[in-house]
Amino acid sequence: MTSPEGSTVTFRRVSDEVRPRALLLFARKLESEVLKGSPFDCLITGDAELRRLNREFRGKDEPTDVLSFPLQGGPPKPRRSRVVHTGYGYPPRVRLGDLAISLTRARRQARQFGHSTESELRILMLHGVLHLLGLDHETDGGQMARAEKRWRARLELPAGLIERVQA
Repeated sequence: MTSPEGSTVTFRRVSDEVRPRALLLFARKLESEVLKGSPFDCLITGDAELRRLNREFRGKDEPTDVLSFPLQGGPPKPRRSRVVHTGYGYPPRVRLGDLAISLTRARRQARQFGHSTESELRILMLHGVLHLLGLDHETDGGQMARAEKRWRARLELPAGLIERVQA
């Protein structure tokens, strides 16, 4: 569940090649800049759990690098189960959903593309967050690809998922 302070990042196992606090701060930056204050929760786990989630929710019996679970019903509308209260005098923020990322895949992809595992986790987090906003690179005629490229430049991230596939 999202904390009153904002988005969360939960690790099943912490790796010495990743700084959990740095990833949490990056999640909060995504929350602030990309999601305009709407929090999300991110689970960083392994291939087995991503495979199970992919099978259960998408009907694909294979591991993947990132899954997004937006809250249903289109654009978020304040409801008791979605609202995170920020304290006295501040309006509640609407929670957008959850991400699940495979650390195993992030590590492999980081080696393949020549950057750190932490950078790859940031790329995957950005990609997932764009899905939480309702963008879908499989059906939107390039809208998500353009948004990902713009945000990657702003956030100083290496080439993103969509750009790699298109190259």
